[in-house]
Amino acid sequence: MAEMNNSGTKEQVHKDTEIVQLVSFTLGEEEYGIDILKVQEINRMMEITHVPKCAYFVEGVVNLRGKVIPVLDLRKRFGLQPNNTKETRIIVVDIDGRTVGLIVDSVSEVLRLPKDTIDPTPPMISTSIDAQCIKGVGKLEERLIIIIDIEKFLSEEEKTMLNSF
Repeated sequence: MAEMNNSGTKEQVHKDTEIVQLVSFTLGEEEYGIDILKVQEINRMMEITHVPKCAYFVEGVVNLRGKVIPVLDLRKRFGLQPNNTKETRIIVVDIDGRTVGLIVDSVSEVLRLPKDTIDPTPPMISTSIDAQCIKGVGKLEERLIIIIDIEKFLSEEEKTMLNSF
């Protein structure tokens, strides 16, 4: 539906469209988003205790207010070189009832995207191994946000491995 704005021009208004709220973060040059309802908190980088014989993307564990949680490096998970800076953050999320920390380059903001601005995962991407965890691609002005389905982020085998922590 079009409405007149203050300058007298018409704008598209998303009145009947469901809004998706995402916590946006960066990895390298790309921007990603996770459903805000899955995010428990965001922390600065902290001391991580390394655990031997874990998957390549498991950095180790941290003590978060008396609770030991596994921490995963998303750069490693997505095939990027690790690169911690002062902007590096740990996003604490819930994956199938399990609290897990995700290391990201930086956390940007909370985004509100109309559901109709989110396209499904492009076919050429959907054949890759990690494509199962990509819900779609959101468009916000000139930005593209890759939306992660955190529930599908880990395989059943990886979830079982995390339960050993």
